[in-house]
Amino acid sequence: MERNVIAKNTVIVGDIKADGDFRIDGTLEGNLTIKGRVIIGATGSVKGNIIAAVADIEGESSGNLKVEKTLTVKSIAKISGDVVVGKLSIEPGADFNASCIMTGIIKKAEKTDGKESKFKKIFK
Repeated sequence: MERNVIAKNTVIVGDIKADGDFRIDGTLEGNLTIKGRVIIGATGSVKGNIIAAVADIEGESSGNLKVEKTLTVKSIAKISGDVVVGKLSIEPGADFNASCIMTGIIKKAEKTDGKESKFKKIFK
């Protein structure tokens, strides 16, 4: 897979879609949709929605976050928004101000009441 980088002190405004991995050490003001892993470094910031297979966050993310497999939140990370994950790992000290649901729970909720969850609506 390809690896893309937004370097420190770089600001990108707009949506990004990619098949490979992405590392963000600068700022992205827009949505990020990738099939691989996203890494938001300590100086990185995303102001928009993120959809990825795997995510490791050290920096800041404000917006909806959907991670198919594992979301790892490092101790200096700051996350706000609605989060949907397969698995979640949060280090002590992280600032995690988010509504969070695991995908197995979404499936159970849909089977139980037949209604669409608010998280599924967010990421259609």
